[in-house]
Amino acid sequence: MSYRKLIDAQQRLALCQLLEQDPDYSHNEHVIKGALGMAGHHIGTDLLRNHLSWLEEQGLVNVDRESVPSTWVAKLTVRGQDVALGHSRIAGVARPAP
Repeated sequence: MSYRKLIDAQQRLALCQLLEQDPDYSHNEHVIKGALGMAGHHIGTDLLRNHLSWLEEQGLVNVDRESVPSTWVAKLTVRGQDVALGHSRIAGVARPAP
């Protein structure tokens, strides 16, 4: 696995785990970006949106691109929760440590 793929997989897992911790399983991209930064994943908006789009394609999140002008809102799906908790595995998302 390349270094870039390893980092992407870790960031995607962190993103799913962040959403899993919220009572509504949902955050806007600004909160997600800040929380990822606090976890050591300092990324730009373009990369965050790429990760969100990729996770949406995999069925792990739903992304609302219209409710809040110029801001994406991501909501974890049941499948995404399973991945965040380590109950399911998806290629391209790191597996949580035991």
